[in-house]
Amino acid sequence: MEELLEIRQLLEQGKVHEALLLVDELEEMSLSDKINKIDSYGVILLIHLIKQKAERRSTRSWEISIENAVREINKTNKRRKSGGFYLNEAELKNILQQGYEIALKRAALEAFEGRYETEELAAMVNQPETLAEALKLIQE
Repeated sequence: MEELLEIRQLLEQGKVHEALLLVDELEEMSLSDKINKIDSYGVILLIHLIKQKAERRSTRSWEISIENAVREINKTNKRRKSGGFYLNEAELKNILQQGYEIALKRAALEAFEGRYETEELAAMVNQPETLAEALKLIQE
């Protein structure tokens, strides 16, 4: 809110360029926040997909977590007023790829009651297939 007051003051003083720089900074902060949120939900989505693939089963809890993660990713990524999305398919794919290793480590703690190390769990799951499924769920 402080930034909005500062923009107002700059505009009242005729300092349009400075006000626009502050607007750019606010836009960057907003996008960064959206990317971080999408990344966090992407990791949650991948954790449960990895567990499903490794254990070759699913639970109601995992399915609800997957649905929730997809809903939150889409809600965060959707531009409300202008329509469209903040992140395109390639950017979403990149975020999922970056989050895969973290998701794999966390899934290793949960899948099979944590009996397998990350590398062992990784051998049970087809990474490209899992990433493709995650992206498909987000795009549906």
